[in-house]
Amino acid sequence: MPVPVPRQRAIPAVECGQAPAASPDSGPPKEQAPPGTHPAEHPTTRRENPTEKREKPTDTSPDTSTGTDSRTGTGTDSRTGTDTGTGRTHTDRTTQSAAPTNLTVLLIEDDPAGSPIVPDLLDQAGKPIRVRTARNLTEAGRLLTDDVHCILLDLALSAPAPARTSADGGGNGNGGGDDEDHDELAVLRHVLELAPRHAVLALTSSSDAERGAEAVAVGAQDYLFRDELDGRLLSRAIRYAVERKRSDSAERRLAEGRLRAQENRRLERGLLPTPLLAGSPLRFAARYRPGRSRALLGGDFYDVVRTPDGTVHAMIGDVCGHGPDEAALGVELRIAWRALTLAGLCGDELLGTLQQVLEHERSDDEIFATLCAVDISPDGRRAGLCLAGHPSPLLSRPGEPARLLPYDNNGPALGLLPGARWPRMQVQLGAEWSLMLYTDGLIEGHVGEGRERLGQDGMVEMVRRQLAEGLAGEELLRAAVNEVRELNGGELADDLAVVLLDRTA
Repeated sequence: MPVPVPRQRAIPAVECGQAPAASPDSGPPKEQAPPGTHPAEHPTTRRENPTEKREKPTDTSPDTSTGTDSRTGTGTDSRTGTDTGTGRTHTDRTTQSAAPTNLTVLLIEDDPAGSPIVPDLLDQAGKPIRVRTARNLTEAGRLLTDDVHCILLDLALSAPAPARTSADGGGNGNGGGDDEDHDELAVLRHVLELAPRHAVLALTSSSDAERGAEAVAVGAQDYLFRDELDGRLLSRAIRYAVERKRSDSAERRLAEGRLRAQENRRLERGLLPTPLLAGSPLRFAARYRPGRSRALLGGDFYDVVRTPDGTVHAMIGDVCGHGPDEAALGVELRIAWRALTLAGLCGDELLGTLQQVLEHERSDDEIFATLCAVDISPDGRRAGLCLAGHPSPLLSRPGEPARLLPYDNNGPALGLLPGARWPRMQVQLGAEWSLMLYTDGLIEGHVGEGRERLGQDGMVEMVRRQLAEGLAGEELLRAAVNEVRELNGGELADDLAVVLLDRTA
């Protein structure tokens, strides 16, 4: 008596492409396995290796040229045309099945009747869609690799039993009905958790459309009736599900990116300084442009505060580099400068403490920061100036051309020399003046298409001309930054910060 026929599944034939129909003399019919097949090779008793299933698309289907099961060892390997039992080579009638596929589908279903529920599938280009089969969720987890595009899930598949605890009341069955109703789609939820980036198509019976709609609400891309499938419908549904999943994933990533950008902007905006000038007659203006694209904060930093004795302290600095780490270090230095200034430190003592902060907070020993610090007396007529490797401020007064303040006693940048000193120079400002502090982003832009840079001399000439045109305050800074960008031929590569303090008689 012949051994019972192994469960016939359409999936492996799909994996290897549209196999030609069996010839009349090709051997025993598909419905019957060859005599002598060992019962251990029956699908219900044979444990299959997932790796073997991935590597052999036809390991679960009868060979179409011989009508025998390829797992019995007596059929024909459709990929090579070699009889797996005798080693003889047959005519290569299934060469087209070796063509690469564009889509890979994982079918998760357990049909005790052995009836095929998935017909032959072709993608939009007419190439066979590769189908893998898993009979349970454990096997699906092993077969779910990165090259799988879509999952076909039979909702009739039994869900894994939840772990019971003593609090569940053991196995007395109390409350079991409510749990069963609640977990009707537990298998789908498990698959969605197992494969969050994969498209999922739910398969259900035509009499259970409501369950299919609930599956879509839970997270499946679509649902299909198991008893109404045909190759064309299923192929189209798979392509639609894959594209819809890609679209949903792209929209989700875009929304997440927008939220992160908004959060970053709020964070960076909160890290920008708020000048503390209450009670001071000085007017303040500032312009800030980070060199990083889509950022509000760069390695440049500035701040202005007024201490209780009426002295106005202004500072501008630049951390070498343009990344987020440099921006974070600049914020730390600015906050430390404000705290130390309000605590009464000034000049060399303040810069020495800032260098200690930099040395402790920097991620690399080669990172340094330049800084310019000015303290303006309560009467506004004189100031103390400390430079730590930073460009000297620009001073303009009525009736006089704008000029750079002395920088002969310029000290080293913070973080370069342990135990360095920074002399404090006294500067006479006068009764009416404008003092502009800036970072090197304002002077290192190119002039035209060559390698020539604007430099300090070019910047001084530009500001003199703009002052002669009657520009002041915010308008002066806006015009200066815009002209520097235009001379550079576009956006500047370096961070840029400019601070302007004005005193009128």
